[in-house]
Amino acid sequence: MNEGFPFIDIIFFALVAVFLILRLRNVLGRRTGHEKHPPEDIFNRDAHEEPGAEKGDTGDNVIPLLETKGKVKADLDDAASASESASLTEKIEASDSLRAGFDEIRTLDPGFHANDLLHGAASAFEMIVAAFAAGDDKVLGSLLSDDVFDDFSAALKARQEAGEVQETTLIGIKEGEIIEAGIEGDVAVVTIKFTSEQVNVTRDAEGEVIGGDVDHITQVIDLWTFGRDTRSRDPNWTLQATNSPN
Repeated sequence: MNEGFPFIDIIFFALVAVFLILRLRNVLGRRTGHEKHPPEDIFNRDAHEEPGAEKGDTGDNVIPLLETKGKVKADLDDAASASESASLTEKIEASDSLRAGFDEIRTLDPGFHANDLLHGAASAFEMIVAAFAAGDDKVLGSLLSDDVFDDFSAALKARQEAGEVQETTLIGIKEGEIIEAGIEGDVAVVTIKFTSEQVNVTRDAEGEVIGGDVDHITQVIDLWTFGRDTRSRDPNWTLQATNSPN
């Protein structure tokens, strides 16, 4: 009669083992939705890959930016579909110039994709505008070249000494368009024309509005030049210059 006890013991310990395995799986293997993820590189070449796009695609076509913020484009129209009009001819010439600039960049940076840069630059534009209004040196320092950072810092210092506060609400980027591209020395440079809608207000130390209008949306056009040292392992681009069209 005692011969049955070892068999019962085996079943008991097996059930205990299964219970422990299930408990460990619940504790270690379940995703809670609160796991930490590494921050996204705003200039990551694969982060903004279009669905269905092949890795070999150059990505130099008209593309959407964010769903509610207009579009970003490289302005590369198909010459075969263009008519004889002067305006379209000018676009074709600009397109050829941009293609030459992109090819020049790819001689030193074969992984360059215009669309990826446009997406990243649009995100950088939003971050820089917000950081400048808030006086956030840390964010600005990570996205600006040394020369541009010095200019921004001087403006922030002057604003602080005057006791003024800048309030900027970026309604959205209506359009971002690459207008120039090429190589300067070993640095790849791309100039983008951003057209955005903003509400800009400057307040004095007492909180009174001394510039701008809280109820007025202004269309702002900026020419921002981004650059990257192709000799560096750092894939990030930084803002090299800012200008406004004449």
